[in-house]
Amino acid sequence: MNSSESHRLVIADDHPLFRGALREAVTGLFEHMDIAEAGSFDEVADLLERDSEVDLILLDLTMPGVRGFSGLMYMRAQYPSVPVIVVSANDDPAAIRRCMKFGASGFIPKTLGVDAMRSAIARILNGGVWTPPDVDLDSGSDAETAELMTRLATLTPQQVRVLMMLSEGLLNKQIAYQLGVSEATVKAHVSAILQKLGVESRTQAVIAASKIEVGQWSASVAAET
Repeated sequence: MNSSESHRLVIADDHPLFRGALREAVTGLFEHMDIAEAGSFDEVADLLERDSEVDLILLDLTMPGVRGFSGLMYMRAQYPSVPVIVVSANDDPAAIRRCMKFGASGFIPKTLGVDAMRSAIARILNGGVWTPPDVDLDSGSDAETAELMTRLATLTPQQVRVLMMLSEGLLNKQIAYQLGVSEATVKAHVSAILQKLGVESRTQAVIAASKIEVGQWSASVAAET
């Protein structure tokens, strides 16, 4: 790798000690490196809205504000040209395969050593991919799950955020306040989500999303219609 190049990375994880481990893993890969850190989904979203010119995002699956694969879905939809490495304590093979299906450039288990992390990150920055070598990425999902993942991938970034908030049980007015939009806009997003997922209610939308999340999504949802 050309150590004289300048690179900008974002480390998104809610544990400061692990952010430090990731920082250690990437330090030394390049002579010039700008590393930004975020401890929640809102922080990383705000950071990227201010400046999306980044070379790599290291993303935890379970930060505050994130449900299952929703953070990854949002990043891939909003910033399709920026590689995302999922760094997670959940090393279930199904979770790894689904991360890759949703467009991750790699998956690094949190149990991986610093040197191995550095090697994996370097490979991805060089245009490659990296996943644990013992995971079979070609193992297919059942037809229903595959269709649902395809439907979820059609959601816009804002629709992903609305679905995340629906899963937390927020009302339309609460979602509107957090996103800085009108309730009518939120209702339009909800209608589009239902249509894209092929369901009839908010509850069914959250339940549908939970089917692919390997137990990570909350099934709670407001009863608002």
